[in-house]
Amino acid sequence: MATRARGSVYFPPPDRIARHVHELWFDGPLRHLFLSPAAVDDILPSLGRMAAGFALAAVAGIVLGVAVGRSRRAYALADPVLQFARAVPPPALVPVFVVVFAFGTPMQIASITFSAVWPVLINTAAGVRNTDPLRLDVAAVLRLNTAERLWFLVLPSALPRIFAGLRLSLSLSLILMVFSELLPGTANGIGFTLTEAQTRSDLLTVWAALVLLGALGCLLNTGLLAVEKRLIGKERAP
Repeated sequence: MATRARGSVYFPPPDRIARHVHELWFDGPLRHLFLSPAAVDDILPSLGRMAAGFALAAVAGIVLGVAVGRSRRAYALADPVLQFARAVPPPALVPVFVVVFAFGTPMQIASITFSAVWPVLINTAAGVRNTDPLRLDVAAVLRLNTAERLWFLVLPSALPRIFAGLRLSLSLSLILMVFSELLPGTANGIGFTLTEAQTRSDLLTVWAALVLLGALGCLLNTGLLAVEKRLIGKERAP
C-alpha cells in the first residue's frame, strides 16, 4: 500500500516485482521446471559455484575440525590461527585470489570456500572436544578402534555443532557467491545480473534479483534444516 501510494520509481510495488521475477526466470515450459533461458544463464551458474564452494568448505571443515578437535595440543596451537583467519574480511583477500587464480570461476569458488570453511571447522572442532568423556571410557572398555569411535561416537555427538557451522557456512556461501559475481571477468550469474541492471538503472530487475536471492536463501536453509532434523532428531535441531 505504501509503495502504491508513493508511486516512486525506486520502490516498485511487491506484486510488480513478483511478476517481473516470473517473467525473467520462471515462465519456461513445464519440462524445464518452468525455468526460462535467462534462468539457465543467471541462476544455475550461480548455484553451481555456490554448491561447489559450500561442498568443499563442508568437507574440508569437517575433516580438519575432527583432526583438530581430537587433539588437545593441535587445538591449542590451531585455535589462534583459526580465529585470526576467520576474522579476515573476505573482500580483503580478493587481490590474493585474483593473483593466484585470475578472474573466473576458479577464483569465485576459491573465495567462497575460503570464507565458508571457518564456521564448519571451528564448530566441528568444538563439537568433537565436547564429546562426553564417559562415553569415550565406555568405548575404550568395549575396545572400539579409532574408526569405530569416530563413526559411532564422536561424529554423532558433534553433529549439532557441525550443522550449526553448516548453516552459517551456507549463508556465507550465498553472500560470497553474489560478491564474487560482482567482480570483473564474470559473464553470468545473479550477481552479474545485478551489476548489469544497476548499470542500466533497471531498478525493477535489481529488486527482482534481491527477491530471488532471499527466496534462494530461505529454500536452501529450509533444506539444510530438514537434513539436520532427519539426522539428529527434531528435539535437538533448532
